[in-house]
Amino acid sequence: MARSLLRKALRGLSLAQVRHVTPVPFRRADPEVLEVYRAVEREFGVLAPPVVLHAASPGVLRASWVMLREIVLAPGLLDRGTKEAVAAAVSEANECPYCITVHTGTMARFGGTTVDLEDEGRFTTAELPEALGVATTLQYFNRMVSVFLTEKPMPPYAPAFMLGPVTKMLNGLIASAESSPPGHNPLPDVPLPDELAWAAGSPVVAHALARSKAVFDAAPVPEAVRALLATELSTWDGKPKGLSRGWATDAAGRVGPGDRAAARLALLTAFAPYQVDDDVVRDVRADDAALIELTAWASMAAAVRATALAKSPA
Repeated sequence: MARSLLRKALRGLSLAQVRHVTPVPFRRADPEVLEVYRAVEREFGVLAPPVVLHAASPGVLRASWVMLREIVLAPGLLDRGTKEAVAAAVSEANECPYCITVHTGTMARFGGTTVDLEDEGRFTTAELPEALGVATTLQYFNRMVSVFLTEKPMPPYAPAFMLGPVTKMLNGLIASAESSPPGHNPLPDVPLPDELAWAAGSPVVAHALARSKAVFDAAPVPEAVRALLATELSTWDGKPKGLSRGWATDAAGRVGPGDRAAARLALLTAFAPYQVDDDVVRDVRADDAALIELTAWASMAAAVRATALAKSPA
């Protein structure tokens, strides 16, 4: 009972961390969103802001939750501590402060130890799809979190000294939650795309990534923006694009004037999400659902490419 009351009390904390879009409160969520919210509290332990931020687009919300639940939370060949260690390592590589804080803490709670992302030999052939699935999932969430959440799992107005106690409390709730076995994937079945062929060894990972990616790919993104991001990703070496946003503005100039703002947001989300600010979002002139769908599509495209690069370093 006390744990349930604490989870309810923390709902406001979760919503306060969302920026650029208006978060959907628990009490005003429609049935599809409410179903996901309840599942998140039950199996993640708290109403996780990285999932909540997607609520303006219920389909994308569900797809993001499927990836997190099926690949990271549900029991598999890898224990939860190892999965959290992979999540923390990816977050460190992407310099995502929010995800570093959360996954470093949960890694310790679940008894995980630091992993070297370049050492695939630490995983067996059977385990590798799970490890890569966790990495792909975090590549996706790191980007969405960097765009739409505060840097730490705290509201922007909260005093810095509260971070430690709050993080400890959140980690305790997360560690106390119990996720049911995998296989609760309500998304429509789709073929495994070639770029995710490495996931075939784990049906759970394959189904979660392929089905979620299909939802993200269905976003109403202008074809010119799709083509531009595909071209940029095809030549990306995995390294940062640069400290300024000039490269994104220049690249976006290759599409028509009406698509340039969306192209710049998509490019920054994929390659430098920490550079997305109010002006970048405002220039797109889209509603919350369209913003979430555009950035989710770009985040997943970049996540798949990042995993491919990690598997086959230049």
